[in-house]
Amino acid sequence: MAHRLPLRLLTWDVKDTLLRLRRPIGEEYAAKAWAHGLKVEATALEQAFGQVYKAQNHRFPTYGLSHGLTSQQWWQDVVLQTFQLAGVRDAQAVAAIADQLYKDFSSPCTWQVLEGAETTLRRCRKRGLQLAVISNFDRRLEDILVGLGLREHFDFVLTSEAAGWPKPDPRIFHKALQLAHMEPAAAAHIGDSYRCDYQGARAVGMHSFLVVGSEPLDPMIRDSVPKEYILPSLSHLLPALDQGSAPGL
Repeated sequence: MAHRLPLRLLTWDVKDTLLRLRRPIGEEYAAKAWAHGLKVEATALEQAFGQVYKAQNHRFPTYGLSHGLTSQQWWQDVVLQTFQLAGVRDAQAVAAIADQLYKDFSSPCTWQVLEGAETTLRRCRKRGLQLAVISNFDRRLEDILVGLGLREHFDFVLTSEAAGWPKPDPRIFHKALQLAHMEPAAAAHIGDSYRCDYQGARAVGMHSFLVVGSEPLDPMIRDSVPKEYILPSLSHLLPALDQGSAPGL
């Protein structure tokens, strides 16, 4: 007989777990540049963004809060540096593009709900589970979730900007557990990042499920995550909850 995990709380990552961008970053940036009279290749912007985003996160973690930045300033700086790295020198034009991109990425229209997300959330609620968000996102997330009709499923939304720590820092998970008045053993986290979501949650004693999608799984990850905790899609979550806990968890 199936044995359900003794869970009362499910916490969720958002980007690439419940939502994704409708278009790749490079295409969004290139389209806005074109609207402002600049022609820049989407592939060049995509590559530049990856480098700039990584460096910005390292230099000013958690949207630069400890350095006196706002998340909007942090993102505008990312856009400016991305275009510079892609060869654009018109700072005035890029500043206008950065303002527009910040607004656009605040809009639900830029995002789409992943297949199975809303149905899975609704079914989890029907089981009486408490649901919450733990996301390395900024203050715009609440409005995005409202606009996409998902906010009503969650008791609270905890972003790294609000918490002051990003996943996989244990403090953001502890903060969520504190807000939910829940012990780690009664909670599970669902996300697509092995390091930030799966390992981060397990490090504080929570259960954790890794959403892997249809892409081939890294052999190291495949060998270190029990198959019961690997979700090819969100529709696999509820059956996984019914399978019981993995040995040693």
